[in-house]
Amino acid sequence: MVTFRNIGGEKEIGSNCYLLEIDGVRIILDSGMHPKKEGEAAIPDFYQLKSGEVEAVFISHSHLDHIGTLPVLQMKQPQAEVFMTPATAAVGEVMLHNSVNVMSSKRLELGIIEYPLFTHRDLEEWSEHWQAKPYQEAFRIGSEKNVLAMFYDAGHILGSAGVYLESEAGETVFYTGDVQFEDQSVIPGADFPQDGVDTLIMECTRGQQERPEGFSRNQELSRFAGKIAETLQRGGSVLIPVFALGKGQEILYSIHRFKQEGLIPLKTPVYYGGLSAKVMRLYDLFEHRTRRIPTDFIFKEQVEMVPLPRRSKGMMRCEPGNIYLVSSGMMTEKTLSNTLAEQVLPNPANSILFVGYCDPDSPAGMLKTIATGQTVCMSSHGSPVSVKCEMDSFDFSGHSDREVLVDYVRNLHPKRVVLVHGDLEAIEWMRNRLSQELPDITIIIPEFGKTCILSGKGEQFASS
Repeated sequence: MVTFRNIGGEKEIGSNCYLLEIDGVRIILDSGMHPKKEGEAAIPDFYQLKSGEVEAVFISHSHLDHIGTLPVLQMKQPQAEVFMTPATAAVGEVMLHNSVNVMSSKRLELGIIEYPLFTHRDLEEWSEHWQAKPYQEAFRIGSEKNVLAMFYDAGHILGSAGVYLESEAGETVFYTGDVQFEDQSVIPGADFPQDGVDTLIMECTRGQQERPEGFSRNQELSRFAGKIAETLQRGGSVLIPVFALGKGQEILYSIHRFKQEGLIPLKTPVYYGGLSAKVMRLYDLFEHRTRRIPTDFIFKEQVEMVPLPRRSKGMMRCEPGNIYLVSSGMMTEKTLSNTLAEQVLPNPANSILFVGYCDPDSPAGMLKTIATGQTVCMSSHGSPVSVKCEMDSFDFSGHSDREVLVDYVRNLHPKRVVLVHGDLEAIEWMRNRLSQELPDITIIIPEFGKTCILSGKGEQFASS
């Protein structure tokens, strides 16, 4: 029998966490932290788990909405074996140590007494129990070793993986995690199984978004390079807010390539550092151990960067002719991208170029709705700033387009598809499209906290 339960939250992109039971082995898929909630509200509902019942935990990748509460889960289920790829283990430690620092700051600033949810010492102790497994190497899990497991490259970020599970009776489940089938600048597209899957658990992040007809990533990169060049030619500076993991490394390499191809001046200073630089070093470390598009490419050796100054040295000044590739991608208050924006916005020679998703409620999301000439406050205690710089957005998503996901389901043709990791509208679009095109496949939208029996006696679904 195979059962599935969403314990991470309602239909949304939040604290991803799913309980899967196959052949009596209880497995957790991901243990995320909700990006829009704080304290206990950001944690999956681990109270739905009985003490000692989880035998294995699989982490698909090291973004915090998938790994952010792993030490908390381990403290509650210490007997569970924890599996991830080697790169996810390395990057995950960096991301989780940084999360401890962020939570500690919020404890002081916001008075969230339960923060930090775990300490640096907790993380050091529990990470010793993580088991790193390479892609496409089969291993067995469970007390009786009766479930076969394997990771497949998901093409999302360094180390990201889909999880393949197979019972002794031959029942198969595949969890995509976050997936990108299209090649990015550094990370090649996903290398997923093309047949032999009974149940597909699939993300739906971009189910609500439709790409323009004829869109291509190469054309978008050319447009991006053109905007940077135009800004530098008119004597402005370019601010590019990025996520420290994934987007930061992809865009840094793209800018390096623009310089090599003569699309922007070779000596243009690129300011880059902080958490992004720590992750970049891990991209270098795993250069020969993961699939990579620019083979034999080492960021530290081949990319010229200007390190970001330490905060103790005072506020950084934005100077003409520079590129600032800084976090956070959402321009969260008190981050460098937020404070630099206050300097960039009033000058029409400057540009702010958005290269990833911006939550509508974030400072970046709000800024994207502001018209030229209006004023904006970038922080709760900031002064109004006039918006005069150029702003533009580019689609370099690390998630597959919805049509590509539909194509994968069509080619794989599983018996059933469980739709997760998407806002309600995104999941509904995917359900409607798959139901119309593939009526013989059962489409399941799991309700929070309710168990779906996917196969075996009493097969039933939350929604189909």
